[in-house]
Amino acid sequence: MTRNKETLFLLVLDKSQNDAEKFVSLLRNAGIATRANRIEDEDSLLAALDEQSWDLFLAREEDADFDLDQALSHIKGKDKDIPVIVLSQDYNPENIVKHMRAGAKDVIPVDNEIHIVSAVKRELDSLSSRKKLRHLEVQIHDVEHRCELLLDSSKDAIAYINDGMHIYANGSYMSFLGYDDIDDLICVPVLDTFTGESQTTFKDLSKQFYEEKAFTPIENQHAVTVREDGTEIPANISLSEASYDGERCLQIIVRPEQDNAELEEKLREMSQVDLVTGLYNRQYVMDALVSAKEQALTAEQNTALFYVAIDQFKEFKAELGIADTDVILREVADQVKTAIGDDDEKIIARLSDEVFAIIWKCTGIEDGLGKGEQLRKSVEDQLFEVEGRTVQATFSVGVTLITDNAPHIKDILGRAQMACEEVKKLDGHENGNGVHLYKPNQDKVLDDHDVAISLIEQALEDDKFKLLFQPIISLRGETQEHYEAFVRMIDDKGEEVSPYDFLPPSGPTQAANKIDKWVILQTVKHLSEHRSKGHDTRLFINLCAETLQDQSFTSWLNVALKAAKLPGDSLIFQISESNAISYMKQAKDFEKGLRSLHCNLSVNQFGRALSPMNLFKHINPDYIKLEGSFTQDIQKGDEAKENAKELIQTLQSMDKKTVVPLVESASLLSTLWQAGVNFIQGYYLQAPSAEMNYDFSEGD
Repeated sequence: MTRNKETLFLLVLDKSQNDAEKFVSLLRNAGIATRANRIEDEDSLLAALDEQSWDLFLAREEDADFDLDQALSHIKGKDKDIPVIVLSQDYNPENIVKHMRAGAKDVIPVDNEIHIVSAVKRELDSLSSRKKLRHLEVQIHDVEHRCELLLDSSKDAIAYINDGMHIYANGSYMSFLGYDDIDDLICVPVLDTFTGESQTTFKDLSKQFYEEKAFTPIENQHAVTVREDGTEIPANISLSEASYDGERCLQIIVRPEQDNAELEEKLREMSQVDLVTGLYNRQYVMDALVSAKEQALTAEQNTALFYVAIDQFKEFKAELGIADTDVILREVADQVKTAIGDDDEKIIARLSDEVFAIIWKCTGIEDGLGKGEQLRKSVEDQLFEVEGRTVQATFSVGVTLITDNAPHIKDILGRAQMACEEVKKLDGHENGNGVHLYKPNQDKVLDDHDVAISLIEQALEDDKFKLLFQPIISLRGETQEHYEAFVRMIDDKGEEVSPYDFLPPSGPTQAANKIDKWVILQTVKHLSEHRSKGHDTRLFINLCAETLQDQSFTSWLNVALKAAKLPGDSLIFQISESNAISYMKQAKDFEKGLRSLHCNLSVNQFGRALSPMNLFKHINPDYIKLEGSFTQDIQKGDEAKENAKELIQTLQSMDKKTVVPLVESASLLSTLWQAGVNFIQGYYLQAPSAEMNYDFSEGD
C-alpha cells in the first residue's frame, strides 16, 4: 500500500461495516483524507499491526470481544506509536480512567461527533510533532556527526582543551601521541604531552586565552611533544579559540615538522576498523545505527540490532591470556562472517572486549529471532584451536528491532544489551547460549494503590526482589570501594521492574518499609561475603520516609549488623533531601541512632530545596549526593561551573563528601575534578549489575 504522507491511515474496530464507514466519512467531511481498515477481533488487529504502519486506532468499546487494554498492550509490545481513541456507548468514569491508564489517548461517547473530530485532529498533530522530533534528532546527530567527521578525517592532529585537560581529540592526534583510547587521553593534562621547556612555551602561549575574553590565534610555534611511550617528537603547534558541547575551549593543532603522508593515509583507513578482529569498530557501528534509524523513519525500512556476547569470556581470558584470547576473537569473528555472510544487508562490528554488534535488515519479530538463532548456531558447533588447545565458544544474543518508533541511539544499544543479559535468566540457559528479543514493557501501570500494594506484598512473600550494585568512584584517591545498592522487583515474566514503576502513585506505604528491611538484610549478606574476600567496601543504601519514621529501626539494624558480623561504618544510609526536611525531627533521631551504631548518613537529591544549607542546622550528614540536574547544569557554561565550584567548596568547608550522579561521558571528568568533587557515579563508569565486580584499580 503506497503511503501519502497527508493521508490518515486509520484502524477501526467495529463489527458494523456501515458504522465504520460513518466514522471515515465523518473524518473526510472534516477535511481529513482517510484510508481505513476495519478489524473485528484480536487476530485481525495483530495481523494489521504487522502489515504496515498506522496513524490512529479508533476502537468501539461494545464491539470488542477482547480486552481493549490488551490491544493497547499489543501496540506497545510491537513498539508502535499509534494513538488509540476508545468510543464508548455510555459515560462510565471508571472505564474512562481504566482505559486511559492503560494508554488510550481519549474515551469519547460514540455519538459525540464534534469531540471525535477534535480529538483525532489533536492526536494527529501530536503524532506529527513526535515524528518531526524524531527526524530532528536524527538530523541534529547527523550535523554533529559531520562536524566530528571533519575533525576526525583531518590529517592534522587536533584536540580541544578545557581547564588544562583534554576533552576531545581526533584520531590523528591520538595516533600522533600514541594513544589507542580517547578515555586514556582524557585523563592526561595537556602539559604532560610536552617536554619541560615546551611546557613553559605552551603556558605562555595559552595564557592570553585564560586571561582575556578575546584570543588571537597563534600559528606554528615550535614545541617538542612527548608520546605515551616517552618518545619525543619535534612539532609545530597552533592555538585558537573553539567551542565544544557549548563550552568555550582551546583548540590545539599539532603538526610534525616532517609530515608522513603515507602514515596519515593508513591511520585514516584504520580509524573505522577494530585492529584485533578486522571488523568495524564501535564508532562505526554507532554511526551506522543513526543511518538505520533514519531509514526506518524515512524509507520505512526496518532493521534489527543484534548484541552478541561470547559466554564465559572472562574465564577464557584468565585461562588463555590476552594474546591467545585475541586469536580466539579473530577466529570467532571470521566464523560469524563466514556463517552469515558479509554483504550490504548487514554490518558486523566489534563493540567491546567480548561483544559483537550486527545491524541486519529485518522484517519483524520472527525474522529477528530467526537471525539471532542463526548467529547463535554460527559458533555453537565450532571448535577453535590455539597453541594446540581446543576451545569451544557459545553466544548469548540480544535482539532489538529498529523501527520508526525506535528511541535514541544509545537507548537502542541499551535495549539490545538488556535483551542479551536476559538470556542467562531463561530456563536452561544459565550459562548463556540463547537468543532473547527485547520487548517494551507491556505490563499495566500500577496506578491502582491496592493492586500495587498487593503485588509488592506477594513479591516479598515469594522473594521476587533482587539487588543491583553500581560503583561510586573516588576522584580523590580514597582506597575504600564504594557501591550503591538498588532494588528491582521481578514481574510475572521474569523482567526487572524499577521502584518508580512498582511503588503505588500515592507514595510509599508500610510495604516500602518492608522492602527497605529486605534490601538491608540482603545487602549485609552480600557485603559480608564480599568483604571476607579482602575488599574494603562500603555500601550506600536508600531508605524511604516510612523507615525514617520507624522508631524501632535502630534496634532492628543493630541485630542485623551483629548477625552479619559487619562493622557499622561499612554502611552509608541515604535519605532524600525532601524527606529529611519533611520529617526533620525524625531525621535528627534517626541520625542519632545511626551514630550509635557507627553507621554513616548521606543525603541525596540535594539542592532541590530553596535553602538547602539550612538542613545542616538540624542534621550532620557525612555524604551529600547532588541532585541529578547538577550534572547537566555544570556543562552549560562558565557561570554554571563557577556556581558548581562554589557549592562544592561550601560543602567541603562543612566537611561533607560530595557525590555527583549521572556521569555519562569522559568529558565531564576534568570539570568535576577541578570543581573538587569527591565521588562520581554513572553509566559511563558502569551500569548497575548483580555483582560487585568493578575493577577499582583501573582508576589508579
